[in-house]
Amino acid sequence: MVAAQLAQRGIRDRRVLAVMARVPREWFLPPHLHAEAYEDTPLPIGSGQTISQPYIVALMTAALAPRRRDRVLEIGTGSGYQAAILAHLARRVYTIERRPDLLVEAEERFRRLGLTNIETRLGDGAAGWPEEAPCDGILVTAAAPAVPPPLLAQLASGGRLVIPIGDLSMQELVIYERTPSGIEERRAGGVRFVPLISRLAFTEGDWG
Repeated sequence: MVAAQLAQRGIRDRRVLAVMARVPREWFLPPHLHAEAYEDTPLPIGSGQTISQPYIVALMTAALAPRRRDRVLEIGTGSGYQAAILAHLARRVYTIERRPDLLVEAEERFRRLGLTNIETRLGDGAAGWPEEAPCDGILVTAAAPAVPPPLLAQLASGGRLVIPIGDLSMQELVIYERTPSGIEERRAGGVRFVPLISRLAFTEGDWG
């Protein structure tokens, strides 16, 4: 998987590649899908949600570029796979999931893997985790029409926010970075994610 699907497609971050080789993806899937764990495709995990294909996980992680001292916020725990990858690269991971069943399963996987630097929360991910702000990195694993303002507000100076922006028909991965001169953004190509469900109303005009 690492050689054929990640490195050959342009993932160059050695730390990301090493962690992707280390974390057992099959542990984050239903038993009947274990044989497909290392195929480069998204797979269903229940509750209408999916685990992202390995390339997209690697791409988003490399774009976030977490450092060992960083505190990272993930929106959308899902199976827990992305949080597990981040836990090997950052000092602390805070992850929010709105579906109780998925969160319980993810927490059990974290325990089995001995990942003690992950904190979980059941709630509305678009609201972020104000008590732990600011965070050095924020990664959103669901698509939104625009960046939820609370997430941008919770991003530390020098930090990056990685999020799919768009609707069900067209999405693009966008990286926002808080610099001394303000928020800078760059785009990293087309993606396809489930929508970010939130009680908050946010549109392009909400965040300047």
